[in-house]
Amino acid sequence: MRKADRLFEIIQILRRSKKPVTADAMAAELETSKRSVYRDIAELLAQRVSIRGEAGIGYVLDKGLDMPPLMLTTDEIEAAVLGAQWVINRGDPKLARAAQDLLAKIEASVPERLRPYIDDPAHRVVPAWDRAEEAIDLGIVRGAINGSRKMLLDYRDVEGRASKRVIWPILLGYYETTRIICAWCEARKDFRSFRSDRVLSATVLDERFPERPSTLRVKWRKAMEAEWKRSKAEINGRTAEAGARTHAPK
Repeated sequence: MRKADRLFEIIQILRRSKKPVTADAMAAELETSKRSVYRDIAELLAQRVSIRGEAGIGYVLDKGLDMPPLMLTTDEIEAAVLGAQWVINRGDPKLARAAQDLLAKIEASVPERLRPYIDDPAHRVVPAWDRAEEAIDLGIVRGAINGSRKMLLDYRDVEGRASKRVIWPILLGYYETTRIICAWCEARKDFRSFRSDRVLSATVLDERFPERPSTLRVKWRKAMEAEWKRSKAEINGRTAEAGARTHAPK
C-alpha cells in the first residue's frame, strides 16, 4: 500500500471508530508494522490533522475534520453499488429512486477510471420476484419515525382479523419478500411487528410519543434479545428431554 493511501486509511479508521484506536489495531488492519503506524501518525500531525492520543493508549480523530466526501476506494464503491442494488430491488419506491439517484451522484463524482465499477459491477443482487406489495406509502412511516409521531393503523392479521392499532413506530425492517414496521403497540402495551402488506391504511397522528425513537430502539433490541434467549432455552430444553427419552432404559 502506498504511503498516501495508508495515511488516508488511518484517517478512515479513526473516523469510523467511536473510541480510541491503538497502533496495534491499525497495524493489523493495514497489514503493516506498528512502527510504520507511529511514523504515519507523526506525518498526519505534521500536516495539522487533528489527532489526539498517545502510544499505548490509542488515538482519536477530532470531529469536524474536513475531507472530500467521495475519495472512495474500489472496495467502497463496490460496497455502495451492492447496497444500492439491494435497496433498488427490495426497498419501497421512494427508497429505490433514492438509491438510483445515489448511484448517479457517485458516478458523476468519481474519476473516470472508477466508473466501470458502477456501470458494470462484478456483482448483482438477485431480484425479489415474490415481493409482497403494500397498500401504504412507507415513506410516510419513515416520516413518522423521524418525527416521533404516533400512527393509527387499520391492520389485518394472518388469519384475516381486522383491528385498529395506535402505534409508536420506531423501525422499518426489510426482508427478502416482506417489510415490517416495528413499533410499540398501545393496545398490547408491548413491542409488536406489523407486516406492511397487511396494513390496509395508515394515518400519522398529530400526537408525539413520549420517548425518542432511538431510546425505544434500544429497549426493542433488549426485548428481542430476551425473547431470543427464552426461545433458545425452550428449544434446548425440549431437545434434552427428547434425548433423555431416547436413551432411557426399556
